[in-house]
Amino acid sequence: MVHGPSTGLRLLEPLAADPRLAGNHRLDAVRAHLLEMAGDPEAAIVHYRAAAGRTTSIPERNYPVTRAARLASGPS
Repeated sequence: MVHGPSTGLRLLEPLAADPRLAGNHRLDAVRAHLLEMAGDPEAAIVHYRAAAGRTTSIPERNYPVTRAARLASGPS
């Protein structure tokens, strides 16, 4: 967080390439959060929805679904 969302997004790349983490919903959730912080709501929505689709846990699914819906509805 100290170095900003762009740095965080770059740091996610090696994790996304790790086969042990490939397809993990948490990577998409973190990427979505960082994209939202970076001012890219459209990309954030895509990743929040991907995160929601990759988990079978209802509570873990509800958070990204809610975040995506909030972003899709536009500024409050």
